[in-house]
Amino acid sequence: MARIFTHPPISCFTKLGFDLSSSHRHLRRLHFRPTFITLSPTQSPCKNWIRRFVAMDSSGTDSAKELHVGLDSTTEEEYATQSKLLQEFINIPSIDKAWIFNSDSGPQAMLALSQANLLANKRKKFMLSGHISKESNQSVNFHWAPFPIEMTGASAFIPSPSGLKLLVIRNPENESPTKFEIWNSSQLEKEFHIPQKLHGSVYVDGWFEGISWNSDETRVAYVAEEASRPKPTFDHLGYYKKGNSLDKDIGSWKGEGDWEEEWGEAYAGKRQPALFVIDVDSGEVKPIKGIPRSISVGQVVWSPNSNGSAQYLVFAGWLGDKRKLGIKYCYNRPCAIYAIKFIPGEPKDDANGFPIHNLTKSISSGFCPRFSKDGKFLVFVSAKTAVDSGAHWATESLHRIDWPSDGKLPESTNIIDVIQVVNCPDDGCFPGLYVTGLLSDPWLSDGHSLMLSTYWRSCRAILSVNLLSGEVSRASPDDSDYSWSVLALDGDNIVAVSSSPVSVPEIKYGKKVVDSAGKHSWQWSNIQNPIRCSEKVMSELSSLQFKILKVPISDDSEGLTKGAKNPIEAIYVSSSKSKENGKCDPLIAVLHGGPHSVAPCSFSRNMAYLSSIGYSQLIVNYRGSLGYGEDALQSLPGKVGSQDVKDVLTAVDHAIKLGLADPSKITVLGGSHGGFLTTHLIGQAPDKFVAAAARNPVCNLASMVGITDIPDWCFVEAYGDQTHYTEAPSPEDLSRFHQMSPISHISKVKTPTLFLLGTQDLRVPISNGFQYVRALKEKGVEVKVLVFPNDNHPLDRPQTDFESFLNIAVWFNKYCKL
Repeated sequence: MARIFTHPPISCFTKLGFDLSSSHRHLRRLHFRPTFITLSPTQSPCKNWIRRFVAMDSSGTDSAKELHVGLDSTTEEEYATQSKLLQEFINIPSIDKAWIFNSDSGPQAMLALSQANLLANKRKKFMLSGHISKESNQSVNFHWAPFPIEMTGASAFIPSPSGLKLLVIRNPENESPTKFEIWNSSQLEKEFHIPQKLHGSVYVDGWFEGISWNSDETRVAYVAEEASRPKPTFDHLGYYKKGNSLDKDIGSWKGEGDWEEEWGEAYAGKRQPALFVIDVDSGEVKPIKGIPRSISVGQVVWSPNSNGSAQYLVFAGWLGDKRKLGIKYCYNRPCAIYAIKFIPGEPKDDANGFPIHNLTKSISSGFCPRFSKDGKFLVFVSAKTAVDSGAHWATESLHRIDWPSDGKLPESTNIIDVIQVVNCPDDGCFPGLYVTGLLSDPWLSDGHSLMLSTYWRSCRAILSVNLLSGEVSRASPDDSDYSWSVLALDGDNIVAVSSSPVSVPEIKYGKKVVDSAGKHSWQWSNIQNPIRCSEKVMSELSSLQFKILKVPISDDSEGLTKGAKNPIEAIYVSSSKSKENGKCDPLIAVLHGGPHSVAPCSFSRNMAYLSSIGYSQLIVNYRGSLGYGEDALQSLPGKVGSQDVKDVLTAVDHAIKLGLADPSKITVLGGSHGGFLTTHLIGQAPDKFVAAAARNPVCNLASMVGITDIPDWCFVEAYGDQTHYTEAPSPEDLSRFHQMSPISHISKVKTPTLFLLGTQDLRVPISNGFQYVRALKEKGVEVKVLVFPNDNHPLDRPQTDFESFLNIAVWFNKYCKL
């Protein structure tokens, strides 16, 4: 027997499917923990490193030691085989954004794409350009460049409105300056380094993020972390030094100073978002004064630059003067649309700034401000239903404000409803608005038609909205069960991305046509797809199929509204070869989080991988999901752990009744609230599932409420409203929380369960999962736990994502005997 020190040999990575074309220096980025293991003369270091994929089993032993004892050669080989296939799916890029520009040679397209980089544990960002040709036969072709360009180190890249300039922002990973680069079509024109004493990293989070060129392309407004606030300074003897500064001083040290609230999950260590403007010619950066620190700014845009009228910076602002509750995925945080005057060179450095105007005082939520092309309207989205009810996300509304042509803002503004909240949609009709954002330029040429993407039951759809009449029409095909998202507009034509659970994202081109009655619609055509998959992936996907099942609910609860009695939907994904031998493939019940979220018919690399290795899937959109109207959504708060559990069991039984599932081979997978449901289901239906996997699950509301960044969520989902919310829960509150939690059913659990937990999770802190795991171990239930020390709630860093689904596959295979 030999005792060796293990750092994974290079050959391990090739066996795991890693591309080693990059320099070996990238291996250092993985920060492997040295481990001593014992090998027999016939065992290779590579195979033993593969064993490191499992962190802890029921005995709680160290991974390498446990695997040496417990992993046979067959399972070891399965890890190697599965990791190679999974890597091919993980390699599929995402299409993130697109822009269309007009040039002398015709319209040009630019795509922003990203791809997992497992060795660096980050996502690569790259850009692909092409020109659009419109043929005499009305066909449209996109001629993509032969290779994309990697935007190494770029945090964001934003073309100017004309497409003649490109802003590239590079945020530092330490206390270095933030870099701004201005590029033209052939070279770097300007480069500016913004020191930390002015501001920290630019927000590129998709929430506070706002990076906006002005119309003449001389300035960019953006949101960044405010400069670090002064901290107390002490000399080497511990004496307090007067005149605190931010600069480092040899012979002294900095204290921590006053603690400040943060916005919770994903914002740990992030400073207050503040507003800045940079002159792209001189590089001068101007902090925008006059905005109270109690307002966290985001999503800034410029008002129209009318002759002789003042120009404003218009932005969304979230109040955080008391407690800052977690804001990620939480649209129920009160916010408003604000405006502040901008005049170059004013106010002077010693002035307090211009007054700030709240444009939406009469409504509890306003975000995503956009000006119409002619500058006559300001449009914004509102999540007032979420704010007023306490549900973290709910049916939204769309509003407009008539912008004054003279630039003089009135004391109060008249807010006009464009799209109101839909409570109970008729079958096949518009179910309400559920957007995650708007294009920077979402307008058709008529100036009052806006294009957006929204959830529509179990899909995403593209809508055309007439701001004057409020008319909503579906631009993506009515008969499509795929998910569609608008990427950019080419005049009145649409560049979109479309995908399904069994097909990778594809670019589509929608040409606007007008019928004899003056109604417009779009004719869709395929565009050469910039995403290319391996032959293995395409072969696996070609054998898959999906359909949306309507599942009648069996709920006789009193007080249910009409919308809460409608059938739910479940997306059934299977192999076309399923049941060839008369038996169904094993089934995974897949449960989304939230609970007020939705699992749409769109492509997921991980789920496609699980389908490719022999699993059917039942992706359940239980009542409380987005996309089905407000009545169905609001039927869940106060009934979590019962109504949603019943909906999932009803959907599973429906699949069994239709002959789509073998009752002896059903597993369940969910994260966050989906993990809450997973752990509830294995307790309430202990004989239903042969195996389970839970990712950062909510297991005990009573222990979670005091340490989560969203304690109000616990009250709303347990009581049905936010009136009970308090920072000091009563014994009665804690009793109710326990009663509604999975841990109250733990005595009945016997399903082998895999847990995937992130140490940095502020939403569902890791102690919640550990308590449940230890309780299961105490009663002898088989569990396995993987802990990711540097991950937070989504568990979405590339290595974590890869390792998680590799272990999910092997875990399910073990109990489904695949």
